[in-house]
Amino acid sequence: MQPEQPVDRDAYRRVVGRFATGIAVVTTIVDDTDHAMTVNSFASVSLDPLLALFCAEKVARFHDAVLAAGVWGVSVLADTAEDVSRFYAHRGRPLKGQLDGRPHHRGGLGVALFDDALATLECRTTAVHDGGDHSIVVGEVVAVDTPAEGSPLLYHEGRYRRLG
Repeated sequence: MQPEQPVDRDAYRRVVGRFATGIAVVTTIVDDTDHAMTVNSFASVSLDPLLALFCAEKVARFHDAVLAAGVWGVSVLADTAEDVSRFYAHRGRPLKGQLDGRPHHRGGLGVALFDDALATLECRTTAVHDGGDHSIVVGEVVAVDTPAEGSPLLYHEGRYRRLG
């Protein structure tokens, strides 16, 4: 048996980049300040109970905000929302007014949900697991909606993609 060689990080990124993912914006609110972050690490976990997860980089300011709030919303982006994805993926943008000009409403948990999202979920955090440089945030799904029709925005091999 040959000794295992460490996996090259760039090779790893290329390999996992072949797995196409949808794009969502996760939101939370702390002390009347909205926080938002683009994610492609969102997944359904369980149907009984209803659980979903997303991963947050530990150095992102969103990380501490969502852990403090204990509640979060997910807005699944349509293929027309690449600009939205890019904006909420940008580090260092101002917190104040970051939702201005983006049509949204408040869910029952008080989190912002985008009006033009293909799907929205509201979650209450039930567990946080260590995931290396990220935290895996698991939440009980307390509300869902499908506010708009359309095709999803996808990410594959380091680029935004669309179906068809």
